[in-house]
Amino acid sequence: MISVSVYYVACGLLVAGMLFGLACLSKVHTAVLGNRLSAVCVALAILFALLRHDPASLQPGLIIWPIVLGTIFGLWWAGRVRMIAMPQTIAMLKSFCGAAAAVVGVIKLFEGADDLFSLITAGLALAVGMVTLAGSLVAAGKLSGRLNQRPVVWPGHQILTALALGLSLFWAGTAGCPFLPAWLTVTACAAFSGFLGVSFAIRIGGADMPITISLLNSLSGTAIASAGMSVGDPLLISVGGVVGSAGLLLTQSMCHAMNRGLSDILMGRTSVAAAASSSPAAAPMAEAAPAGPEAGPEPAADLGAILRSARRVIIIPGYGMALAQAQAQVKELADKLEAGGALVDYAIHPVAGRMPGHMNVLLAEVAVPYEQLKEMDEINPAFPECDLAVVVGANDVINPAAHTAEGTPIYGMPVLAVEAARHIIICNLDLKPGYAGVDNPLYKNPKAALLLGDAVETVGGLIEKLRK
Repeated sequence: MISVSVYYVACGLLVAGMLFGLACLSKVHTAVLGNRLSAVCVALAILFALLRHDPASLQPGLIIWPIVLGTIFGLWWAGRVRMIAMPQTIAMLKSFCGAAAAVVGVIKLFEGADDLFSLITAGLALAVGMVTLAGSLVAAGKLSGRLNQRPVVWPGHQILTALALGLSLFWAGTAGCPFLPAWLTVTACAAFSGFLGVSFAIRIGGADMPITISLLNSLSGTAIASAGMSVGDPLLISVGGVVGSAGLLLTQSMCHAMNRGLSDILMGRTSVAAAASSSPAAAPMAEAAPAGPEAGPEPAADLGAILRSARRVIIIPGYGMALAQAQAQVKELADKLEAGGALVDYAIHPVAGRMPGHMNVLLAEVAVPYEQLKEMDEINPAFPECDLAVVVGANDVINPAAHTAEGTPIYGMPVLAVEAARHIIICNLDLKPGYAGVDNPLYKNPKAALLLGDAVETVGGLIEKLRK
């Protein structure tokens, strides 16, 4: 058993170590070190939390064995998860955070406490934890395809969500009421908070999923901090504060990048059906053409010449590249273009993929230099001077309908200015709309050559043309 003063000093040092590890994640050459440092700090935090108590009071069946089994399961799961499944894995991890905070709140409420503050924060931990748990499970289901990835809107959805929010706060606030039994508070708070989590997450479509993941991250931190306040643990409070504030800042940044308000996303104002041919950009698309270079207006024989003559090339990766696991072929194509004298950059939209940084991690896997990854604001002015833009599995983030198709989920969202390039090659699976459900007029652009099919094969075909 260690003293309180030693525990507090250790908490401060470990939280500082976690923050330093997070700072290291911002640079490719220090990201692995930062990740490992943060993991070691968390492991030491668990150890110090155990040492704070009398070892004789630690029941192995309730403390030690769950930690051992959880560690084994976590290592096994981490080894099996593919990068393409990382977004739903992150959502599941957030659900575990919410569940843990809710359990702490439940135990504290049944134990009771002398001070009102501990009871109220326990109720808040239960409420926010259940919202995080339910919302994260829905997000994971949508991301994995087990649930409908389109927005699901119930009759009276707005009213139901508002009622659930009000009742969740009410029952969380009754945690300190001596006239209500603990079981009633716990049951009602958990039920309404869980429903609130499902209600807000089910209404958010795939186009807004990166923001949803960021928000759930913030909620998980808030739940952890609330649980820490209920039991008087400064380590939980500090870690929860770091996670909650980081998630909130990321959510704000993502909303700014998509030109959307968080309240509009949560209230379902951005998850509306695509407007029916109200403008040329929103007009229905023709049936998908057969796979291969003949699918586009650019003659197949010209593609090799365009590739060899291009001196400024921008590659736009998207979620389709992640699905096809075509990042190695994309890197090989870039290497061939650079060997021919071309300057190659990668245009990374803030919400490309299904979570923030998804494309950066995939490209880092195949050793794409970080300096070549350009954010949207930096790369958009370069498209008019670009000889060739190569799109690999991207749709919504390059859809020019975002400027014209009013009433659609992507209207007003900043997109990559691919249409300004001199030549465009689109390596997408098919001509179907993206997750936002808005048809892409870029497919009909006379400058665009459509290579439909698996990105590994279509990008591989471009590499073969450069070899000739």
